[in-house]
Amino acid sequence: MGVFERMRRIIGGNLNQMLNKAEDPEKVLSQVLVEMNTQLIESKRAVAGAIADEKKLERQMLELINQGKEWERKAILAVRAAEQEPQRGAHFEGLAKQALLQKKACDEDAERFKEQWTAQHSSVEQLKDALRALQQKIEEAQRKKNLLIARSRRAEAQKKIQSHLSGMQKSTAFEAFDRMESKVDQIEAEVDALKEIDGPAMSSSLEKEFAALEGSTHGSGDQMLEDLKSRLSLEAPGGQAKGPQAPSNYTKPVDVEEVDSMMEDLKRKLKETEGPL
Repeated sequence: MGVFERMRRIIGGNLNQMLNKAEDPEKVLSQVLVEMNTQLIESKRAVAGAIADEKKLERQMLELINQGKEWERKAILAVRAAEQEPQRGAHFEGLAKQALLQKKACDEDAERFKEQWTAQHSSVEQLKDALRALQQKIEEAQRKKNLLIARSRRAEAQKKIQSHLSGMQKSTAFEAFDRMESKVDQIEAEVDALKEIDGPAMSSSLEKEFAALEGSTHGSGDQMLEDLKSRLSLEAPGGQAKGPQAPSNYTKPVDVEEVDSMMEDLKRKLKETEGPL
């Protein structure tokens, strides 16, 4: 497990250095992933070495076990030879004892190697689990990289926008707009004041103009009517036109004799119409 602790310290130290330098988050994440993958490769090599050691211990243990079995077979062979050749039984029994001693030594060594192999096997299994967990974390970090980069870019954009807005609020741009708005308000107020002052005079002048125009229109109509009456009065009975007429305001002198003659004619016409009573 020491290899993973060493890898954690290396990655942690490099990450802290990069963060302290306040580098671009995208570069930091990419560099961290590179570091993690590099250390992952080294960890795989270390785990592979541990597995190789485990296999080596296992082979040595099995080899000792097989050697013990071989010495046991030889001991059995010596015992059988002693039974078949009693005259040489002591010799064969001596060989059997030596074979058994060799078997015992092999079994003891095999037991010690078994203990080492068992411990190494347990350590290798833990290393494999840790390696798989680390690889999963690196894959998860790889998947999160794009999301973190997007969040970093969005945060940086918001930071720039906020900085610009803050700078604009502190600048004189808005003050210029405020001053211009005040100036426009003042001009509009002055225009309204002028309208209020000049309004009645302009209204009176317009009324006079329209009154004169209406008077001119009515006068023209009256004149046309007078002309019509004059033309009618100029026409004589039977379509004959009379002579020149005096103006309408002219008063003709009264002729008494003419009037008396007109009365006599009228009375005569009445008598002729009524007949004898």
